[in-house]
Amino acid sequence: MKQIQSLTLDDVKHIAAAAESEARACGWAVSIAVCDAGGHPLWLQRMDGAPLMSAAVAPEKARTSVLSGRPSKAFEDMVNNGRIAALAMPVVPLEGGEPIIVDGLVIGAVGVSGVKAGEDAQVARAGVAALARGMERQVA
Repeated sequence: MKQIQSLTLDDVKHIAAAAESEARACGWAVSIAVCDAGGHPLWLQRMDGAPLMSAAVAPEKARTSVLSGRPSKAFEDMVNNGRIAALAMPVVPLEGGEPIIVDGLVIGAVGVSGVKAGEDAQVARAGVAALARGMERQVA
């Protein structure tokens, strides 16, 4: 049997704080979602001024990323390149979902919505990167 790391509430708070910090530094109001390895929500916040719809879209971007093990942008690219059959998949084909991969396994994902797609992804990656930095410090 494999031993699989899982996100703790402290991990999730650290991820969300880093994502929020990135969004604030850029002047963006977004919704931030974090899900576990099963795509179940662990965190959702909608910053003041973030679009109402972003609170529904961010968790779906995270779920898309965790279920596929890839950034949600992969599905947006499929659709934009003419593979419209991807629209029938149980995913949201919008950039802004990033998987959290530890020891080669997807243990969760971050989804962000509220600004341009690439900006959403930038905020999500900031959250994932903060967790990775925290894990490196624990090992050192």
